[in-house]
Amino acid sequence: MTETILALDLGTQTGWALHQLDGCITSGSESFKPQRFEGGGMRFLRFKRWLNELRSVDQHINAVYFEEVRRHAGVDAAHAYGGFLGQLTAWCEQHRIPYQGVPVGTIKKHATGKGNAGKDEMIAAVVSRGFTPVDDNEADALALLHWAIEMQEV
Repeated sequence: MTETILALDLGTQTGWALHQLDGCITSGSESFKPQRFEGGGMRFLRFKRWLNELRSVDQHINAVYFEEVRRHAGVDAAHAYGGFLGQLTAWCEQHRIPYQGVPVGTIKKHATGKGNAGKDEMIAAVVSRGFTPVDDNEADALALLHWAIEMQEV
């Protein structure tokens, strides 16, 4: 594969995985929890700054995949997801990077064989591939990255 792919599990705690040109995969989990004395939009500006930092490390992000969530536990989660998604898609458009949402069930089925797999099952699936995710968000991003690579969608 000759492309750099960024996979994201968007949210207040965003999981990410990056497949670089040399085949190296790095990943993690980044917090965008609102800070004390911070306006409501600041978390989204910090998210955009973080995306720019990722891009400065690897100028060749060829594609972005994100977990496409259709249901949220609550209104706040839905609003946060929408804000992160708006920032991400605008950022991708600005930098002319193609992006695609992938349904949660598709990612889970690919990783575990079950479209309704739980967090522990997703973490176990990623661990079986040799990764040690810090949380379920990083595990989801790694599972999404492997879906993108194996389905040759890029």
